[in-house]
Amino acid sequence: MKITFLGTGTSQGIPVVACPCDVCASTDAKDKRLRTSVLVETDGQYFTIDAGPDFRYQMLREKVKHLDAILITHSHKDHIGGLDDVRSFNYLQKKAMDIYVAPSHQKEIIREYSYAFQENPYPGVPAFNLIDIGESPFYVGNVKIEPLPVLHLRMEVTGFRIGDFAYITDTNYIPGHVLAQLLDCKVIVLNALRKRKHLSHYNLGEAVRVLKFLRPEKAYITHISHLMGFDKTVNKELPGFIELAYDGLVINV
Repeated sequence: MKITFLGTGTSQGIPVVACPCDVCASTDAKDKRLRTSVLVETDGQYFTIDAGPDFRYQMLREKVKHLDAILITHSHKDHIGGLDDVRSFNYLQKKAMDIYVAPSHQKEIIREYSYAFQENPYPGVPAFNLIDIGESPFYVGNVKIEPLPVLHLRMEVTGFRIGDFAYITDTNYIPGHVLAQLLDCKVIVLNALRKRKHLSHYNLGEAVRVLKFLRPEKAYITHISHLMGFDKTVNKELPGFIELAYDGLVINV
């Protein structure tokens, strides 16, 4: 299984272009972060987890010419803001895009993209096939995917486990039964917004504590704001099995 980090950043704390922050002015490419998403390639299936506002550029950058599905963690704008651009895949693949998403988050997608759900939609609008997910495993092609329900303050967000890879973003609480599902997972991606405590996201210290408990072979931090600091500096502070993910990072699991 090949995982490409399409983006590792967040709309939380993203500055204006003229931000004088040293991180935003950094010449290190690892400090330049688009909105958080990954591309998964396994068993002949290609799908992303989330499609934020940078989705179109991320697909072009990685030269993605085929996409079987999109898994949605939750309906905040930085995770669904690029769904309009599935229209290119609709055209190439001659079918609606399968969007796997919890029913509670489908309402926001339908509201945001109401023009795609009209009885007689305008020609060329994106075509979505919304597929319900709950807590039971489901399949994309032959690929088994286990939902991992977590909390983003009071909002339920869906993480995903695919074989020995797990991906969880936008959470500040992982229930005990989900932690149990992760105890034998080899590679875990977990969010951490910044070093200072946040209302609805793990900060770095909290994410590290969770990962130390789970102790995967390798762990990556994602959904990182510019308030976290420089990639090189923060990585020196982390345990050896944990590192900050960066846009364009490719791992094989």
